[in-house]
Amino acid sequence: MPRLRLTRGRALASLVFVASAVAFLYLVLPKLLGLHETWNRIQHGNGWWFGLAFVLEICSFLGYVVLFRGVFIRGQSRIDWGESYQITMASLAATRLFAAAGAGGIALTAWAVRRSGMPARTVACRMIAFLALLYGVYMVTLVIDGVGLYLGVIPGGGPFAITVVPAIFGAVVIVLFLGISMLPADVGQMVGPWSDRHLVVRLAYRLAAASATAASGVRTAIDLLRERNASVLGAVAWWGFDIAVLWACFHAFGASPPKGVIVMSYFVGMLGNTLPLPGGIGGVDGGMIGAFTAFGVDVELSIVAVLAYRAFAFWLPTLPGAVAYLQLRRTVQRWNAEPSGILREASEPVS
Repeated sequence: MPRLRLTRGRALASLVFVASAVAFLYLVLPKLLGLHETWNRIQHGNGWWFGLAFVLEICSFLGYVVLFRGVFIRGQSRIDWGESYQITMASLAATRLFAAAGAGGIALTAWAVRRSGMPARTVACRMIAFLALLYGVYMVTLVIDGVGLYLGVIPGGGPFAITVVPAIFGAVVIVLFLGISMLPADVGQMVGPWSDRHLVVRLAYRLAAASATAASGVRTAIDLLRERNASVLGAVAWWGFDIAVLWACFHAFGASPPKGVIVMSYFVGMLGNTLPLPGGIGGVDGGMIGAFTAFGVDVELSIVAVLAYRAFAFWLPTLPGAVAYLQLRRTVQRWNAEPSGILREASEPVS
């Protein structure tokens, strides 16, 4: 698991970057593009639609918590709903502020769950299952929406590069993870006897062990789907309600592209989270605006709607997430102070 090192210098640097990026996006960018009325238009958005966007974003967070509990909390655990809220909100804040591609949130979640007494191997397996379910929805939607838009089955149309190419990317990722799930559970043991003979073999052993854990995690996600575990719907809620926030922000300014266009532009823009920028600020915004422009949506409308959406998506989890992180630190201290007879879940991952 990646490590999250929260220092004063790093926190200050992240806050300075966020403040600078927000100032650029909301004040400088509209002037560079000659959209002098953009800021005034943002200020005069429909308050009722913004209120709906607020509620929808809260529902998205609830879906994230439900998915977390469905994947991680199986059997006895010291993590109740309150601790689940602390872990998920703190991880969302870490994702927004400190690392690209969600690494900050992954590291914080792994740290907190390990401190609850869950074995490391189980944490790794369930973290992969959690990510497989979460991003499985992402990839499946890219395929369905991209092909549907290109063929005209879903209203909105769109060029090949912004519909079929993302769909191909999603299909490749799906096939890759299904292939990983077929690796044997003892792949690491097969290489183990030669793991101390040569550097290349040792690296192969580590890769095999990591692949075995990944395969176990993906199989756990598939098992949850086969069991029709209701918590899996939390992944759909996480993405669906967040996309609905973007939809509501368009309506706040009196117009809205076709729903299929909103979904595809949202997911294409989210690829900006892979850039080493806190919260994807700049990358996600630019990606979404560029995608909407490729679909023929008015650029000024795209800018005001995306910037309004990002105000909800970035700040709404960040501020309470920072409070949740402080609460989580106290929770972990309480766990550490408890007697040695702590509750532990099964040491073997569920697969």
